[in-house]
Amino acid sequence: MGNGNDGMNYAPKGKPEPVVSKGTFCIAAVALDHGHIYGMCNGLTEAGATLKWVYDRDLKKVADFIKAFPQAQAAGSEEEVLRDPEVRLVCSAAITSLRSALGIRVMKAGKDYFTDKAPLTTLEQLREVKEAINETGKKYMVYYSERIHVEAAVFAGQLIDQGAIGTPIHIDGFGPHRVGAPESRPEWFFQKEKYGGILCDIGSHQIEQFLYYCGVKDAKVQYSQVGNFSHPDYPELEDFGDAVLLGDNGATQHFRVDWLTPKGLSTWGDGRTFILGTRGYIELRKYVNIGTGDGSSDHVFLVNDDGEQHFEVTGKVGYPFFGQLILDCINRTENAMTQEHALKAAELCVRAEDQAVIIKEAGR
Repeated sequence: MGNGNDGMNYAPKGKPEPVVSKGTFCIAAVALDHGHIYGMCNGLTEAGATLKWVYDRDLKKVADFIKAFPQAQAAGSEEEVLRDPEVRLVCSAAITSLRSALGIRVMKAGKDYFTDKAPLTTLEQLREVKEAINETGKKYMVYYSERIHVEAAVFAGQLIDQGAIGTPIHIDGFGPHRVGAPESRPEWFFQKEKYGGILCDIGSHQIEQFLYYCGVKDAKVQYSQVGNFSHPDYPELEDFGDAVLLGDNGATQHFRVDWLTPKGLSTWGDGRTFILGTRGYIELRKYVNIGTGDGSSDHVFLVNDDGEQHFEVTGKVGYPFFGQLILDCINRTENAMTQEHALKAAELCVRAEDQAVIIKEAGR
């Protein structure tokens, strides 16, 4: 999901499946600038993590967070969190342009780091992060929530692993988002240097899914473009963007992201993903099945040689990423997500943004 601070709206609930006993894996939350921090911490606590600390300079954000997670103690400073030897993993949803610097401080303090997407905004930040990873041996993991925290997306990965559509060769992704009342957004949301641009921000979800579903290790951005079509009062906001990528294995992707979701939609965005394979295809209707009015989500449509199937998987699949991440931190494995994958998605979304053609400027 995109930038904002809508609290528990960003905290999908799953069936608790602890992989560790209480108190054996402590985490902390630092920098609460985006509401995704709620989903990140909820996923980890459902998997057995003990949320020990929370820190942010904004005391109201801390108070609101503790209402949702009363087990967390308010820390007096970032340093207090980083000095605590019990804390194994620090979660953060800082302003996007500040995420890498915080992550480097966390890793140099001897802890693993779990950041909201996009995990960085420049290729120089990427270089610095890689250096810190090599120096410390710590993890710099990323909350690509539109795949890891959506049951339809998790189930699609399972179908692909089972060979349900053969070899995936193309993805079309659609990531529309609602701005809501602009005055309710923080200032940084409208400052490109801080949020990174639309392809870097919400485009990161789309690119990560392409790498994951199609087994892509590297890719080239064939074209990318951005524009401001509907927000003349916020000239640095890109409310539309799209791109085409070519993977190193020949797989391709087109995706579109925007901040143009109309008020009449019953949720924040009609996220869709279409995955074409050599022997079938999958469509994901992640958040809403429009026109039904039933409030359902997590719809997966599968068509292959066996016929047509429709699955509604809410509450049936769960979110295995979080337990895998905890065990990865303990065992120094890479089952939840490889470091290479997390940073390749970050690199490509920055490259897509850097080379994007501006097709519409605000007010012109």
